[in-house]
Amino acid sequence: MFDTVLIANRGEIALRIQRACRGLGLRTVAVYSEADADAPYLQAADQALCIGPPAPGQSYLNQAAILFAAKISGAQAIHPGYGFLSENAGFAARVEAAGLVFVGPSAECIRTMGDKVAAKRAMRTAGVPCVPGPDQALPSGPAAIHAIADAIGYPVIVKAAGGGGGRGMRVVHEPATLIDALAVTREEARRAFGNAEVYIEKFLSHPRHVEIQVLADSHGNALWLGSRDCSLQRRNQKVVEEAPAPGIPVAQVAAVGERCAEACRQIGYCGVGTFEFLYENDAFYFIEMNTRLQVEHPVTEMTTGIDIVQQQLRVARGERLSLHQADIVCTGHAIECRLNAEDPRSFAPAPGWITDWVLPGGFSVRVDSHAGAGYRVSPYYDSMFAKLIVHGATRADALDRMRLALAEMQVGGIATNLALHREIMDDSGFTAGGVDIHHLERWLAARAVA
Repeated sequence: MFDTVLIANRGEIALRIQRACRGLGLRTVAVYSEADADAPYLQAADQALCIGPPAPGQSYLNQAAILFAAKISGAQAIHPGYGFLSENAGFAARVEAAGLVFVGPSAECIRTMGDKVAAKRAMRTAGVPCVPGPDQALPSGPAAIHAIADAIGYPVIVKAAGGGGGRGMRVVHEPATLIDALAVTREEARRAFGNAEVYIEKFLSHPRHVEIQVLADSHGNALWLGSRDCSLQRRNQKVVEEAPAPGIPVAQVAAVGERCAEACRQIGYCGVGTFEFLYENDAFYFIEMNTRLQVEHPVTEMTTGIDIVQQQLRVARGERLSLHQADIVCTGHAIECRLNAEDPRSFAPAPGWITDWVLPGGFSVRVDSHAGAGYRVSPYYDSMFAKLIVHGATRADALDRMRLALAEMQVGGIATNLALHREIMDDSGFTAGGVDIHHLERWLAARAVA
């Protein structure tokens, strides 16, 4: 048990965790960089400590500084949020070694699921459907590598075993380019992730990106909380998310969801997590597990009525889940738009001062944000400054509600992608539901020449 949580993150997720802690009667310690010294959410924390200069490597990624802040503040637990150190097995191990609670899975689970090859092996053992391809390291000889690719069938994709965030991937359409693609991806993986291991699997041409949210405790109980569709992406970065994934039979989602929950039981997983799948030709294919809270968790909260962050804190305290799978009922439809400070055409980050700030309101409209009038969007961090989430009785109802909310919302002083989201909500392909992961980039390319 713990009564004080240090939040090792910033921005909207730091505020979201603060609110969840307050709801459970927990004290909060906020850490911040010099660039975030004026962030309004710091005033809501019970204690706020500066941990370094603006550069993430000297502040939010500085493990020693965060651990020292926990020591001097008396915090007994550290919540990493998402990004930064949230999926760093080494940091989780250091937190545990310091006698503190890491609000997330064990370092061992993070390590297993962070290695895409090991994760695939674990998922196959649990009966989770995987993308065709071996769940072991590639052999060293070119002939043996070519034999694996031939058996899978071209096109194949070369992936970094320790990769993520859309990096460390190359599609190979013919045997002649396979070995060069492996060499380039290995070097990129070594530089970006400190792990040069790569693997090969079947490249799916027109898949959707569908997720299953899970929640597990330390007593062997695990639940799945419905599905999400995150197919609207640009350069492998999500732009719009929704729950549930439209057009997929409920029974099919349930079958995969139960396999995901079983996988959690088998590997001793504790906390929240997300199983990510490619969905093509009416079939699910596991690609990776995110061992942390997701940016898009609010759409699942809106459809299930479950405070996922509070549940995450409860199981971290050693509590048993009070919910059973039969209690999980997904109602209606939710949509989330990620709002970024960026040029609406080039998508280049556009930091600066927010001068005008008008939020939408009304039934089932939610804005998760740390920003407001007078807030400066920093050039040092991700450009997302808000998430706009709506819930409706049906998907059509949610789309109408999102259109109204986007029309009401006003942000002045900086360039934003609000106009882009307004256009997306009127795109016939998206409104029909079930677009693939390439849809948005095709749509943007067509818009550029229109």
